[in-house]
Amino acid sequence: MIAPRSEPVLVPLGARPEEAVQLVGPDARASYPADVRARLRADADIVLARYPQARSALLPLLHLVQSEDGYLTPAGIEFCSDVVDLTGAEVTAVATFYSMYRREPTGNYRVGVCTNTLCAVMGGDAIMDALRDHLDIDHGGTTADGAITLEHIECNAACDFAPVMMVNWEFFDNRTPASARELVDALRSGAQVTPTRGAPLCTFRETERILAGFADDRPGALESSGSAGEATLAGLRYALEHSMSAPRADAGSPDDHPDLGAEAVAETVREKPAPAPSATVPPQPNTTETDPPTKGM
Repeated sequence: MIAPRSEPVLVPLGARPEEAVQLVGPDARASYPADVRARLRADADIVLARYPQARSALLPLLHLVQSEDGYLTPAGIEFCSDVVDLTGAEVTAVATFYSMYRREPTGNYRVGVCTNTLCAVMGGDAIMDALRDHLDIDHGGTTADGAITLEHIECNAACDFAPVMMVNWEFFDNRTPASARELVDALRSGAQVTPTRGAPLCTFRETERILAGFADDRPGALESSGSAGEATLAGLRYALEHSMSAPRADAGSPDDHPDLGAEAVAETVREKPAPAPSATVPPQPNTTETDPPTKGM
């Protein structure tokens, strides 16, 4: 028996028009004025000169137009597509793949709270809840004064400093709900804020220009650096003090195992532990490593 023919079902794809993730917002620029376009083009030419093919410069160019508008607008997409000779759809496909490119207006300070597993367990979820209440905005929201955009973020490879926050991609380590509230209050007041590791903060748009490849003129930007946290060094220090290391994982060859095929040898090698890392551990402060006892005492 033949089933009766049904009407075709139309399945809409992509985000709904009312969602805030659309690149075409109510106040988004559709194109740049001639003077802005000329200025951006001069900067774009500097970026393009670093790449053998124009399309390879797309990611920094997206940062460049984001530094102009604070997020990606149709004007920015159009500009990038013209510069690198790609269609607007191709540029948008790249831009919407990466979370570092914003699809709606962003505050002066993009505040991210790590809520991945370790940071969450150490207090990241509590910090995010505290900031939601304190700022009266949710994930992805921006305060009415345009100062803060709040987001939860994924792991930033700083687990030994957990729970971690980032402001415009600079680290703020070992946060608590109280210190997180103090941080955003300082940012909203216009105070100069310096991260745990790094140079004094600049605005989101200024940060985007740095990410596009232009000079970082913040005082101490080149000298600022970080290191592994004590929680990481403690394990390495213990291993070195007790002469601990993993067995060697020599790959060998099929000739060393005449009864095994190449695939079997590869499988046996895979089961062997990796060699232990070697590293120089910095002296632990306030111990005999750095403050040896005085002779005769």
